[in-house]
Amino acid sequence: MPEMVTLNPYAMKRYPLLIVISGPSGVGKDSVVQRMMVQQVPFHFVITATSRPPRSEEVHGVDYFFVSEQAFRDMIARDELLEHAVVYGQYKGIPKQQVREALASGKDVVMRLDVQGAATVRSLVPEAVLIFLSASSEKELISRLSQRRTESGAQLQHRIRVAEDEMKRIREFDYVVINRDGALDQAVEQILAIIATEHSRVYPRQVKL
Repeated sequence: MPEMVTLNPYAMKRYPLLIVISGPSGVGKDSVVQRMMVQQVPFHFVITATSRPPRSEEVHGVDYFFVSEQAFRDMIARDELLEHAVVYGQYKGIPKQQVREALASGKDVVMRLDVQGAATVRSLVPEAVLIFLSASSEKELISRLSQRRTESGAQLQHRIRVAEDEMKRIREFDYVVINRDGALDQAVEQILAIIATEHSRVYPRQVKL
């Protein structure tokens, strides 16, 4: 039999978590993270680098690091990214040093990723906590994507097909949170409860990066 290890509940060490909030386009990943930031929860929110141009309401260095396609390729060549992918024809990736410094400070690290990016992080960091964000129904998801009005009909149909395929990968995640229309705070509360639960594990996750 394996040796039993005696644990002292009065001297349990707190390890920082690497939390991935993922899910298809349109489920509200950005909205959830922005609401968490407004609530000033004590986490480090990773800023994603992207080669796409900013939308009218987005701020460089706050919502994303907006860089040129060539600058992004240079970051890949210098191995500066934890993960990266081409999403709808544009580069997205997570700066590696940013994550390492936040974990070293003892802060929980929260990153928003598409489903492909979440899978990459799980393969690199098995101790990461993966949370799948979903709309309450396929109809609600399609409605959200349609309301954006930022894409042509063909582009919208492609995005819907990709979202349908990504929904099938829910089993790759640790938790699922439903982000219903008009209930953003409820989704955020559930995510915070998951994080609190993870910090109550007898055998904590120890992120190695």
